[in-house]
Amino acid sequence: MNHQRLVSLDAFRGFTIAAMVLVNNPGDWGHLYGPLEHARWNGWTFTDCIFPFFLFIGGVAMALSLGRLAAAGADRPRLLAKLARRALLIFLIGFLLNFMPYFNIDKVRIPGVLQRIALCTLLAAPIVVYCGWRAQLAIIAGVLALYSVLMLYVPVPGIGAGVLEPGQDFGAWVDRTLLGKHLWVQSKTWDPEGIVSTLPALCSQLFGVLAGRWLASNVDRTRQVAGLVVAGIACVAIGMFLDIILMPINKSLWTPSYCFLMTGLACLAFSAFYWPLDVSPSSRVRTLAARWTLPFVIYGMNALFIFAFSGFVAKMLGYVKFAQPDGSQHTLGQVLYAPIAALTIGAVNTSLLHAVLFDACMFLVAWGMWRKRWFVKV
Repeated sequence: MNHQRLVSLDAFRGFTIAAMVLVNNPGDWGHLYGPLEHARWNGWTFTDCIFPFFLFIGGVAMALSLGRLAAAGADRPRLLAKLARRALLIFLIGFLLNFMPYFNIDKVRIPGVLQRIALCTLLAAPIVVYCGWRAQLAIIAGVLALYSVLMLYVPVPGIGAGVLEPGQDFGAWVDRTLLGKHLWVQSKTWDPEGIVSTLPALCSQLFGVLAGRWLASNVDRTRQVAGLVVAGIACVAIGMFLDIILMPINKSLWTPSYCFLMTGLACLAFSAFYWPLDVSPSSRVRTLAARWTLPFVIYGMNALFIFAFSGFVAKMLGYVKFAQPDGSQHTLGQVLYAPIAALTIGAVNTSLLHAVLFDACMFLVAWGMWRKRWFVKV
């Protein structure tokens, strides 16, 4: 079994974090290119790929790291305890970001991206440690079946069963019942990182674990790439089929069709990094690929820190305010965006330019940490 660190995984992780920073920080939320915003409800865009890519990457990394630890004779209960502490820390970081800057305990949002990553890590850990790949496939099938039954056949009080509209589905009812006022502020009646939809999100991570097991096997790496591509195409096809016969592709609900589609795209996207960086027999190809993907690798080696830090900076840009001569107040973000917005290149392009510049600033932070060999681990 090959336990060498995969440059391609760092590059894919860095690509994903760079994409996340880009789509999360436009200059004007009212002026966006279509691929850089989430689908309104059903359907998908480039932006809808980012979160499931994170979970897929986390699953791959989990399989590879646990493989190394198991080979070293690690104690399984202690390993699970370590992963539980890591999940708790990630959850607390995400919760703290939601808590800032107003620190309103009565209305603070409890769910979030990092919180979901933490829960998926916590739930996946014992499955990875104690189950083989066949059992993992069975668990994925069982969890997706359970989710489908809950969403399609359990009636929601006052609404009925199988209604998959915003705030009317079974998952939204569970979120309102258990979390009350602590939901996504944009809706207040449902949450895109809610409790029930964490079940299929867990499957996205477990699919990544299966991919990681494949990469850690003794199978020739060229065959590994071929296997990833075939699996990717198959999952995309299954996702499109389930979109027709079961539930529509929907990121907010994390439907099985969405889970399969995004897993397929993740396999294909990762293959595009894996082949030139870690597999190609041509040293020239590997050298060129390493040169062109180095910015992504730099980003990927401090992905969690950049995720949290970019979120903190974005919040501060909206919190710090300056009084204007007319008595109004402008946020620091508005002040910094004003000269960009004044450019005569169109509102959508100035909004995108702001996002690109924000991304560049975050990259400079990641680059400085990389130069100093500062890698934040949890």
